[in-house]
Amino acid sequence: MPLSAAEKAYVTAVLGTGVGAALCAEALDEVLRGFARGVGAPEMAARRQTILARAQARLAARAHPAPATLRSDTPRAAVTELAGEITHDGFFLTRRYRLRAPLFDGGQSAEVVREVFVATDAALVLPYDPARDRVLLVEQFRMGPYGRGDPLPFLLEPVAGRIDGGETPEQTARRECLEEAGLVLRGLEKISSHYCTPGYSTEVFHLFLGICDLPEMREGRGGLDDEDEDIRTHVIGFARAMDLLRTGEANNGPLVLGLLWLERERARLRAAG
Repeated sequence: MPLSAAEKAYVTAVLGTGVGAALCAEALDEVLRGFARGVGAPEMAARRQTILARAQARLAARAHPAPATLRSDTPRAAVTELAGEITHDGFFLTRRYRLRAPLFDGGQSAEVVREVFVATDAALVLPYDPARDRVLLVEQFRMGPYGRGDPLPFLLEPVAGRIDGGETPEQTARRECLEEAGLVLRGLEKISSHYCTPGYSTEVFHLFLGICDLPEMREGRGGLDDEDEDIRTHVIGFARAMDLLRTGEANNGPLVLGLLWLERERARLRAAG
């Protein structure tokens, strides 16, 4: 159905210009929900990057599904969706579904109700200097541990950031390394693309090892003021990083996975320079 003049003006005010046609079409429903609810265009425009990032994640999900050689290749279309509603619609987005899912022995499940947190995808990078055998870790306050009641809510992590609309994971990886740690990467090695908490979240992590120069063993600062980021960086040797893994101080999933991958591939990376 064609948009009214008021709807067109609202969409333009929220998304601006220069957004690709496919990305704009994917983001349209979320923008028009704001219009229907009477949310002002400036308030919606403040969510622009998140709206486009969610749209980018949906496009990527359809374009790049993982192989199905062991797992079932039962398609999404085989799920019977009885109802769907948005339970929270703001900077974050949650949906509730009533559905029946295919069973492994045929037929469909009883009707179930499931809620999902509709997140953006993210790119994460473990920076590594193969010549000096050093990694860079970032440290920052995290709401997840704080909300869980963890007495130590500051985590060591790889460099990480949301994949914005129109970006590839690789572009995000390079941008975030520059923003969070002032690093210009010489190369990227793909580690994995994986769902983080598939029981209730759409979020996918694209994890990389970033080849770079880390000449100084020191602490540093990083992050963007306009994103309220307060980041401390640590450049440490490989042996120290493995100690963090063994003691459990490295308690962030992507960091654990990145360090284990580095341990496996370290000889090859060092031989290549």
